[in-house]
Amino acid sequence: MSKHLMALAGLTVLLASAAGPALAGDITGTVTYTGKVPNLKPIAMNADPACASKHTGPVPSEALVLGPANAMANVMVRVKGPVQGSFPAPAKPVVIDQKGCQYHPHVLGIRVGQTLQLKNSDGLLHNVHALPKVNTPFNMAMPANRTTADTKFGKEEGMFLVKCDVHPWMSAYVGVFSNPFYTVSGKDGKYKISGLPPGNYEIEAWHEKLGVKSAKVTVAANKPGAANFSFAPPSK
Repeated sequence: MSKHLMALAGLTVLLASAAGPALAGDITGTVTYTGKVPNLKPIAMNADPACASKHTGPVPSEALVLGPANAMANVMVRVKGPVQGSFPAPAKPVVIDQKGCQYHPHVLGIRVGQTLQLKNSDGLLHNVHALPKVNTPFNMAMPANRTTADTKFGKEEGMFLVKCDVHPWMSAYVGVFSNPFYTVSGKDGKYKISGLPPGNYEIEAWHEKLGVKSAKVTVAANKPGAANFSFAPPSK
């Protein structure tokens, strides 16, 4: 190949690599709660004084976390269905920390084959009882001297419960996904899913008590899509 052709080939590769990210788009939105806000009791940790002593005041319920204007936190928002492209699992682990006799974070996603690192920062006996239906359930004891443990999930699966049998108020929810296009809403109710190829997508928003909402979104090159979600208490 001549030097001229080699230069053209190199330029083509350079332009293609530069154009890839530029063609990617985002989806943004806000999740809100409508209707009467329930009076949720604080988490009662008195059954284990060691847990109660880790807090200076009442510990709010994690079942419904609201911010200003009833913005909803802890809502898993994801692209449902396949996305064109290859998405290797990250080498960096996802962490669940047992701290203050609660799981942190309360809602999280992880990739298929990615390491889930379980931490015990409390110096107390806990156990991690995961209840997936597609992947293999496990019940892992974590005494005070066991500060870390690792596990992985080999199959994609929607949200499932992780609980502590020692402290029954402890719960977390985990989703296992084949691509990176998911996120959890913050205390301001906002979310952002970045880097999607242009196309038409179904976006799913999941809450542990109020179920699932979905929306259709179109992502164009350098033009973000948008989808807002609203949850309400179930009608009686």
